[in-house]
Amino acid sequence: MRYDLAQLETFLSVLELGTVTATAAQMNLSKSVVSKRVSDLEASLGAALFRRNAGRIAPTEAALRLAARIRPALGELRAATESAAWGGAEELRGTLALSAPMSFGTMYLAPMLASFARSHPGLTLRVDFDDRPRDLNAGGFDIALRIGVLRDSALMARKLCEDRAIPCAAPEFLDRHGRPQSPADLAGLPVIGYAHAANGDMWQFGAGGDLAQPAMHEIASVNNGEASRDMAIAGLGLAMLPGFIVQPAIDAGLLEPVLPDLPRTKLPISLVWPQVQPMPVKLRALIDFLVAAFGGGPPWQR
Repeated sequence: MRYDLAQLETFLSVLELGTVTATAAQMNLSKSVVSKRVSDLEASLGAALFRRNAGRIAPTEAALRLAARIRPALGELRAATESAAWGGAEELRGTLALSAPMSFGTMYLAPMLASFARSHPGLTLRVDFDDRPRDLNAGGFDIALRIGVLRDSALMARKLCEDRAIPCAAPEFLDRHGRPQSPADLAGLPVIGYAHAANGDMWQFGAGGDLAQPAMHEIASVNNGEASRDMAIAGLGLAMLPGFIVQPAIDAGLLEPVLPDLPRTKLPISLVWPQVQPMPVKLRALIDFLVAAFGGGPPWQR
């Protein structure tokens, strides 16, 4: 049985990206080279890794089992070789993959990543902005930024800063429907829902036994915070959004906080990454850079 590292890395890329074409583009290879690496690996293993039908491919059970075993091993191998070769003192090299929510990524993270990339021209950043939490192992990510209370997991974590969820609406909407004086006044009012969270989880006030969860009338559901904000500005309904998205609109008078004197849900903003020993120098460099970037507090609150 003979195979090499390039075949394994190419196999994982095809599995994660879903197509030979996407893998060829990411790895800067021809499609024929990608296909040959995968077929050579299959021949060496004596097992089919993908089912091919009319130009589409799907992983077999053997492929999924193989990927689950070699992902952490390849991560350890990359970390060890990078630590030995570069030791943190020389130029960072290789690829660093990061996942982050769309709005936060485009509004605040992208300029920071651009600055980091300019300081490390030998490093290639692969950035994925998506509001859905991505599986780091399955997606091949080195690190992710998460907003909200972290679930228990085996991932390492470092909090960068904290924001708060703000219930808000357009002034003209509140002129029409009245300005709520208590959570009970919200019941039945039109709300712009967030596709990745239930309204009952988002619209909560108080704590412990005094928790109030008014039943909201969802008039729309969207999967992006900026789209929710714009709909709220247009007077469509109430929205519960992070301060980093709505604070500029509030400052401009386009939105008005609702029930501003009640405690608001805290939203920790954190970095998470798989446990890898030794930690890759490039990963440590990015974490340290982002911690320093947020050292003066959230940019939208400065």
